[in-house]
Order: sequence, then C-alpha cells, then structure tokens
Amino acid sequence: MSTRLSLDTLKKQAKILRQNMADINQPISHSQSLEILAKQKGFKDWNTLHAHIGNQPTPSFEVGQRVSGTYLGQKFTGKLLNVSSIVNTKRYGISVKFDEPVDVITFKSMSNWRTQVKLIVDEDGKTKEKTSNGLPHMLIAPA
Repeated sequence: MSTRLSLDTLKKQAKILRQNMADINQPISHSQSLEILAKQKGFKDWNTLHAHIGNQPTPSFEVGQRVSGTYLGQKFTGKLLNVSSIVNTKRYGISVKFDEPVDVITFKSMSNWRTQVKLIVDEDGKTKEKTSNGLPHMLIAPA
C-alpha cells in the first residue's frame, strides 16, 4: 500500500522537480513539471491525475497521526504508519504500530502479542470484519 498523496503534496513535488532541473541548467516550466510528475505517477497528464486525486474522498486519517481504539476487543494507542485510499470507496488501507504490544487472545492460558497490524477501515475507522461477538476487528479514532 502506498501513502495517499494530496494535491498540495503533488504541487510541492512538482516545485522541487522544477528547482532540481534548474540546478542542473535544464529549466522547465511549472506546467511541465506537473506533466512530468503525472506521468511518473502513471497518469496520462496532469489533468487526469488532478481529477483522480480530486475525486477521491478526503481521508479521515493521516500518516503519523496518533490513534487509539480497540483491536480484537483490546484497547490500544498507537501511530498510523500508512494510509491509502481504496479507489471508488470510502475505505482505507491502514497500518497501525501499537505503543505497547496487544494480546489478541483472551484466554488466560495463552497469549499472542501484536505490535503492528494492517487492516481496511471505513471513514469512521471501523473494519467491516467482526469478531464472533459482533464487534468490529478494529475501531480507531484520533488520540
């Protein structure tokens, strides 16, 4: 999964490209840098990339954001390592690094500790998958 890029981030990358090209005596215009960037990202042109990014839902979560919630019924706090939009949905692939390992087994005689997980959540931070008692595998919110 890759990090979702915003239009602001893409424009900053185009500015850096333009500056780097000028540094090696190969100046390009801002619009040329946007077109090059779009092709590097696999799009026909800047307008196509702009429309694609602009039509995606604004993520509820961002890389580096502190979060808290429950994972398989266990409370946690942690940090988002990755957030990526799933095209044409309001769902996101996320990776969460827990501050403290989470024991995902509720039996007293057994343990299984997780320090990091990858899941798909909706815009409210809830997984579609549920445990046997009907609770979402993960429910997260900004910490």
